[in-house]
Amino acid sequence: MKELPLAEVYRLIEPGPVVLLTTRARGRANVMTMSWHTMVEFTPPTIACVVSSGDFSFAALRDTKECVIAIPAVGLAEKVVAVGNCSGRDRDKFATVWLTPLPAEHVAAPLVAECFANLECRVIDTRLVNKYNLFILEVVKAWVDPGQPRPKTIHHVGNGGFVVDGEIIHFESSMP
Repeated sequence: MKELPLAEVYRLIEPGPVVLLTTRARGRANVMTMSWHTMVEFTPPTIACVVSSGDFSFAALRDTKECVIAIPAVGLAEKVVAVGNCSGRDRDKFATVWLTPLPAEHVAAPLVAECFANLECRVIDTRLVNKYNLFILEVVKAWVDPGQPRPKTIHHVGNGGFVVDGEIIHFESSMP
């Protein structure tokens, strides 16, 4: 075994695909790239996510207590990285990277048309926001694009590197 710098631990534990988080505050939509999230519960579907207090989306999420988590396939990787490399403070990121906002049903934040799935979410717990920037979200509506039946997701592994979903293997399971 070789010692790993603690600053690189996140690369081993990254919990899921890189996603886009959208918000709408004061009539303005924004989108950010996020990879620090995880499922908390199955029913109702509950997600924990970390949004840095330095991110433009942080204040909108804290104030409106709603967002959309849009899940992009690998074909959107360049746009996802472009979203993550600029700030919504000084530009319309949807227009900058040519993403299409669509109206959601239960939240003001927009869906992302190009993504294969969109999850409308409401913040249900903010007790860890001040200490860890951790929001607990409940998914209140989920959408999938039937035109993207077997999408492959991207997973951040640090230093500009991403892994693309690979082969699916199946084992007998008693879980749903």
